[in-house]
Amino acid sequence: MMDNTSLAVVAPEIALLAMACVIALVDLGVRSRLRNLTYALSMLTLAAIAWYTGDLAATGDTAYGFGRMVVSDAMGNWLKCFSSIAMMVCLVYGRPYAGDRDMLRGGELFTLALFALLGIFVMIGGNNFLVLYLGLELLTLSSYALVALRRDHTVATEAAMKYFILGAMASGFLLYGLSMIYGATGSLDVGTVFKIVGSGQVKHQVLVFGLVFIVAGLAFKLGAAPFHMWIPDVYQGAPTAVTLMIGSAPELAAFAIAIRLLVEGLLPLAIDWQQMLVVLAVASLFIGNLAAIAQTNLKRMLAYSTIGQMGFVLLGLVSGVVDGVATPEHMRTAYSSAMFYIVTYVLTTLASFGVILLLAREGFESEEISDLAGLNQRSPLYAAIMSICLFSLAGVPPLVGFYAKLAVLQALLISGSALSIGLAVFAVMMSLVAAFYYIRVVKVMYFDSPLTATTVSAPADVRVVLSLNGALVLLLGILPGGLMTLCSQAILKMLGT
Repeated sequence: MMDNTSLAVVAPEIALLAMACVIALVDLGVRSRLRNLTYALSMLTLAAIAWYTGDLAATGDTAYGFGRMVVSDAMGNWLKCFSSIAMMVCLVYGRPYAGDRDMLRGGELFTLALFALLGIFVMIGGNNFLVLYLGLELLTLSSYALVALRRDHTVATEAAMKYFILGAMASGFLLYGLSMIYGATGSLDVGTVFKIVGSGQVKHQVLVFGLVFIVAGLAFKLGAAPFHMWIPDVYQGAPTAVTLMIGSAPELAAFAIAIRLLVEGLLPLAIDWQQMLVVLAVASLFIGNLAAIAQTNLKRMLAYSTIGQMGFVLLGLVSGVVDGVATPEHMRTAYSSAMFYIVTYVLTTLASFGVILLLAREGFESEEISDLAGLNQRSPLYAAIMSICLFSLAGVPPLVGFYAKLAVLQALLISGSALSIGLAVFAVMMSLVAAFYYIRVVKVMYFDSPLTATTVSAPADVRVVLSLNGALVLLLGILPGGLMTLCSQAILKMLGT
């Protein structure tokens, strides 16, 4: 049934779809090398949608539409707002890079970015298994095309093929798991599934069987080990501007779909899926951080770093239900710490890849760690921004990465179980391991001799956004309370519905 309420719930998605189509048509008449008109329209669209979703999130109201198939709540709207801002930053950083590599012959980069964001929005706002899956497919299909955007580049084409094949397999896992839950409960609605599973009338073995496939599919989208195979190859092979898009906003969507499915839909099975997430978290922290030490390629190192960082997000999700008891306070602390972690991780990733994009020149990819040698002598500002990001990812105070890790560790310790305390200790040990490869890059920037004497230049918009991006990583570490409260209130309102 379509009514005004339903249309209001999906207003951001409708606006995004309409503008993506308009921009694709307008771009046919654009002749400038950097697609100035297409870029301006894309940025205005994203800014307007970010403002609108942020305003909706601030009111905190929850509304359902289309027979409860879609939901508009505080958590979803904040994630949509942050995703829109992240995509804006990606386009600011990526446009000069894409222009130098002839990736802007058409406006596909902007149109595909908007369609990928539309998929993210559908995933975040889905309250039905099929809607969630449709959003996931829209995002992944757009991502495959973005990775292969440099059609004459063999490495990018190979990365797109790997991403497509592994992504199709992961989508199959998720869809099979959802079909098992549907077969057991007879419903695709997330809320109805929660009630039926909680009633205890469904055979437990069937639910757990479906749950295994759902968790496997979610682990692939989050990039958690051992479903991480695609991340290093795709991060390294994709054009750096596209790597930034894949490594930022989609992580927010992966977090949202995990909350929608596991917390809102399958919370009565928390004892089962938390055990699975513990294994994924430990594997991600161990494999991601140890493998990153051996990397000489900066993008590949950051890919393995991502796997390790996702281990912390999973630890946040693990600590919500303690000894089979789901108390609102424990759940709020745990899931808000995971939300805070993923938001601040995306913020830091944007700045770190922004510096890599800035250093790349026409015909030269600044991908190796050695390419950053002596960066402080060539550009103290950009060396400082990169150092802030790396120290934040390592969890060094007073940067935001430290507070994010602390919030997750506090959520684990509050539960008080021996397993949680053991996981917290293991996570701290793995953070110490991670500090080695982050500090190694800082050492190269500050103490190695530069390989080239060329100065680093960037358009004014890139300089301004990158400086603000780096400043936010520092500022949110010193004053994390506002963002933490925002995440906490959003999770509390989500749990209340």
